[in-house]
Amino acid sequence: MPEALLFEKSRPGREGVSVPRCDVPQTSIPDSLRRSSLSLPEVSEVDVVRHYLRLSHLNYCVDEGLYPLGSCTMKYNPKVNEAVARLPGFARLHPLQDPSTAQGAMALLFGLQGMIAEIGGFHGVSLQPSAGAQGELTGILIMRAWHAARGDAKRNRILVPDSAHGTNPASTSMAGLAVVEIPSDRRGNVDLLRLRAQLDDRVAGLMLTNPNTLGLFEENLLEITRLVHEAGGLVYGDGANFNAILGVAKPGLMGIDVMHFNLHKTFSTPHGGGGPGSGAVGVVEALAEFLPGPLAARVAAGGEPRYEWRMPSRTIGRVKSFNGNFGVLVRAYTYIRMLGAEGLRAVAENAVLNANYLQARLKDIYPVPHGDRTCMHEFVAQGKIAGAPDIRALDISKRLIDLGFHPPTNYFPLIVPEALMIEPTETESRETLDSFIEAMRTIAREAVSDPALLHDAPHSSPVRRLDEVKAAKELKVTAG
Repeated sequence: MPEALLFEKSRPGREGVSVPRCDVPQTSIPDSLRRSSLSLPEVSEVDVVRHYLRLSHLNYCVDEGLYPLGSCTMKYNPKVNEAVARLPGFARLHPLQDPSTAQGAMALLFGLQGMIAEIGGFHGVSLQPSAGAQGELTGILIMRAWHAARGDAKRNRILVPDSAHGTNPASTSMAGLAVVEIPSDRRGNVDLLRLRAQLDDRVAGLMLTNPNTLGLFEENLLEITRLVHEAGGLVYGDGANFNAILGVAKPGLMGIDVMHFNLHKTFSTPHGGGGPGSGAVGVVEALAEFLPGPLAARVAAGGEPRYEWRMPSRTIGRVKSFNGNFGVLVRAYTYIRMLGAEGLRAVAENAVLNANYLQARLKDIYPVPHGDRTCMHEFVAQGKIAGAPDIRALDISKRLIDLGFHPPTNYFPLIVPEALMIEPTETESRETLDSFIEAMRTIAREAVSDPALLHDAPHSSPVRRLDEVKAAKELKVTAG
């Protein structure tokens, strides 16, 4: 029998919380902000606690099981990160404190700037951007500012491969530049012939996601960066998939001029539900003076080092209030220091190993475009099952919920029909991967023997299948 809702348990006179006596002057709420009645339930404290605890049990989370959302990198978040971020010296700081009273925090920021620069092969790093998409926009603004400083105002086009992340075109447009799409070739790389045809004196740069959204490393990366540079452009690296090459390859040494890092993907800080995130941006030496600021800088002062804020000489300005999401930065710093250089490389190696294990075990049932290539941290299969022509990727994903797994990313990238984008991350064991494989194989058998079972899934969740198209078109976020 379903548990009664709080409203059904409501009884006059019961109180779930004791409000302390008001210790500030009281004022009335304007009528324009009032409702005639809030209709709040009257329940005891224990009922309130149990209600929200039951709701939390309905939420699937990475601490409960595999979260194979491709492109999102929903890896396990080490609990030591949380413990360090909650230390009073970090958690109780105010962002407007005088730098002299926040030297520990500034030392952490300075150290994190340096570590990310070293890991990525860059000269300088700004920690300000609070999301990957904002990091993208920051990178494009830096590129635009560099061209403007050289008096090259005609460069107003950004080349974006069709295997790039979906936010790349939006970031380009927000910066006032035009998007030119470059198709992929038969091996899933940027088509070099089509790239060469677009390289002229109007090109400001190329936005390159590497590994790309097919989960593949660009085989012609050095040739791509050489061609763009010879045409007078810059190369932006979308670092959303950097966890696949972490500690193995440095983009700044392979021709990437500016790149954002998703600290909430590569460096284990939690994300989802709108944030918080972090899209730190690294640049080569020629672009360092354009970074958003201020940046944490170390000043030689006799014995103890001293830290202060410094603005780059030709900065594009701030892109966020204060200095990014500080708690997220503390978590990333902790993760890097805990793992060290060898541990960071192991992250990439195990992420790639896990993804290739899944790809090898599933591609005989679920077609994998470019499945003849070694994938990186993720791969894209197709929700097309032989003998089940009416089954789609969405049916497979909904049925996975019944079998205890969060679905993978659906219908992205757009260049793959019925895409199932699967990323196991480095933190999952072989036993967990085998369970996921068996679930996917079970679904394939059911698709042939009982397709209605998939069409009506999920069957075991508190909420059954929704009309997602209608929900998107007729947005309604309040009751009544």
